[in-house]
Amino acid sequence: MKLTLKIWRQENAKTKGKLVTYKLSDLSPDTSFLEMLDVLNEQLATKGEPVVEFDHDCREGICGQCSLVINGKAHGPEEHYTTCQTHLRSFNDGDTITIEPFRANSFPVIRDLKVDRSAMDRIIQAGGYISSFTGMAPEANSMPIHHDIAESAFDSAACIGCGACVATCKNSSAALFVSAKIGHLVKLPQGQVERNERVLWMVNAHDDEGFGSCTNIGACAMVCPQEVQLLDITRMNYEYNRAVCLSAD
Repeated sequence: MKLTLKIWRQENAKTKGKLVTYKLSDLSPDTSFLEMLDVLNEQLATKGEPVVEFDHDCREGICGQCSLVINGKAHGPEEHYTTCQTHLRSFNDGDTITIEPFRANSFPVIRDLKVDRSAMDRIIQAGGYISSFTGMAPEANSMPIHHDIAESAFDSAACIGCGACVATCKNSSAALFVSAKIGHLVKLPQGQVERNERVLWMVNAHDDEGFGSCTNIGACAMVCPQEVQLLDITRMNYEYNRAVCLSAD
């Protein structure tokens, strides 16, 4: 395959960036998208040119690090995929592919395609935890949880914090991410101790970090690699209003 790549190059958050064109040939359709970038970087390094910086880690669709906007869509053309799960067979020979970083004020560019998503970490630090006694683990059957509840909690906990929801939302809201982290804990008995405080802490941290408000467009759920549902945002709103009312009493 032959591909033309238009890649966003930017020194840092304070400098202006631009799209730079690169051409690659002799690519296999079975090559993953990140492997293609590796090929490009090898060629750039051989020429003594600066390589393209981008985030990656597991390359198995688990860690959520591969944050790229490909032809205007977070993670690329496939439905509910991460960038690292995308392969060149998703494109046609001779295609021009535009590759940009996730765009959001709360995700400042570090360099090229690499952005700082530590704002999401600080939201987790604000309340994404439970209180628990130390010592031996409790007996598994001492806290029975209905199968449907456990499955629902697992569905919410599947969020990998990639930030695609933020990059896709017209308001740069992280509501889907925050609601998934709140939702999977509030559904379980272990999460009841901080139930009221957690939602207030995390939603307030979300706003303090500069993320926008959710206006129920639903684009976030359409690109989520783990298919986190909009119902989690509904649950978060309920939990937030409940906590505000209880704190006012």
